[in-house]
Amino acid sequence: MLRTWIRALRQNHLDVTLRVGSGVSARIIERPGLWMGGEEQVRLVGELRTVAEGTVAGGSLDYGVLTGDKDRLDHAIVTLLRDTKTGKPIAFNALSAMDLELHGRPVEVVHLGLVMVAPGVRSQGFSWVLYGLTCLILFARQQLRPLWLSNVTQVPAIVGMVSESFSDVFPKPDTPQPATSARRSFEHLLLARQIMKRHRAVFGAGAEAGFDEQRFVITNAYTGGSDNLKKTFEQAPKHRDAIYNDFCATQLDYGRGDDLLQLCKLDLAAAQRFILKDVPRSSWPAVASTLAVIALNRLVLPIIYWLAADKPWGILRPAKSTGQTP
Repeated sequence: MLRTWIRALRQNHLDVTLRVGSGVSARIIERPGLWMGGEEQVRLVGELRTVAEGTVAGGSLDYGVLTGDKDRLDHAIVTLLRDTKTGKPIAFNALSAMDLELHGRPVEVVHLGLVMVAPGVRSQGFSWVLYGLTCLILFARQQLRPLWLSNVTQVPAIVGMVSESFSDVFPKPDTPQPATSARRSFEHLLLARQIMKRHRAVFGAGAEAGFDEQRFVITNAYTGGSDNLKKTFEQAPKHRDAIYNDFCATQLDYGRGDDLLQLCKLDLAAAQRFILKDVPRSSWPAVASTLAVIALNRLVLPIIYWLAADKPWGILRPAKSTGQTP
């Protein structure tokens, strides 16, 4: 743990490892294409492909980080779960950081990306790690400012999970308890247009895929490398609340291969819900220590650097004294 803390404090990109269950560890790796050595990149992609090949029935996937493409690795944020006894990779989530603009300023939107879990370890309670932990750490790393997220799926269980976990979600069904309505804001529309114009490769949608701006539905979505992920409505895992199942059945044409493009935010309220509702109490110490390191790196150290103006810190150098008062 101490080695992880020291490494996290000294680097510009995330590379942290923590225990998330009995015999299972998670390694979170941010933008490996920018700093990881070539051989290590090849090994990482190989481990992700191993999980994918054991998960996808009847074929492989050829998009996103699984291609090994340098640009994809430059923008990927990978969470890799490993069996600590055998060292074997058992699950991963490959997020992707998309550089967009909002109100004339650059903004990073994190795509929730591809999640793969080996059949033998499904239903063992790792969804909180694969879907929320990395986003929570990124949220803490950007000093608790709201983090924009995107999600592309035709699976009702995932649509429901995103709708219930994050804030300002569109699209989602209107729910009476508590009373909430899905509202498409101008920010949602601006970001969705940019994603569909510049970042289709992130979720494997081809150029021929259409986009319904009113409903945020991607039509004919499985044509850009994600073909083997296409499901019928019967095959798609359902949510415990039928409202999300009915919503997907109504909005999506599963025969054609439609997807929902959901946009949402991780803010302080969503982060609190995630920690209290989804993170197992046994994992609170590991999560807390990781967040403490991130906070030290992004919140405390800048204050120390600012106060110690007479000492060099990285590329920052103290001004040379001229003996004159300006």
